[in-house]
Amino acid sequence: MSSEPRTGRPRASSREVLAEAACELFLERGYDATSIADITSRAGVSRSSFFNYFSSKGDVLWAALDERIAALRTRLHSDEGPDAATTVRAAVAEIADDFEPESLALAMANSAAMGIEDELERESALRRARIARAVADRLRRGGEDALRAEVLAAAYGGAVLASVELWADEGPGRRALGSVLDRALTVVATLPAAAVLPAAAS
Repeated sequence: MSSEPRTGRPRASSREVLAEAACELFLERGYDATSIADITSRAGVSRSSFFNYFSSKGDVLWAALDERIAALRTRLHSDEGPDAATTVRAAVAEIADDFEPESLALAMANSAAMGIEDELERESALRRARIARAVADRLRRGGEDALRAEVLAAAYGGAVLASVELWADEGPGRRALGSVLDRALTVVATLPAAAVLPAAAS
């Protein structure tokens, strides 16, 4: 029996190949005019291989961030530590660790050319909401007032997506996403104190 490896694309690289092919086509034809069949044909993989990694063509762009958000939700759901606020900030900051979603960054930086502006707006809102739900739940379980938990959670979700968008607009690689997100989280950290000021002054 031959021990030679099978020819073809290595399975480990299929996701990256599909993402690259999708972005090329989105730029060439536009997002709406590109089908999953177009993507798999350009990538040289089967339709079933596509669905091993993605559930839709939009997921090609968001898969890397979605994995980070899923990890955040799992961590916050299982955490029962005494300091929910510190845990939340650390967990949200980890989203940026070694983050290199080239397909998402390319789409954000070229949204008009790809005809994907509305799609990105819808999908960004969905990710902000997912982050916010996980954060709000953890803050409430940590004893935070329900309204304040929701407001802070929305700010955390906004911080992540705003950071990714700014990082993409600047050009991935110019600086680490972590440095952008850290600035955004510093802004979020000022919100509780700022929210008290009007009441204290009245």
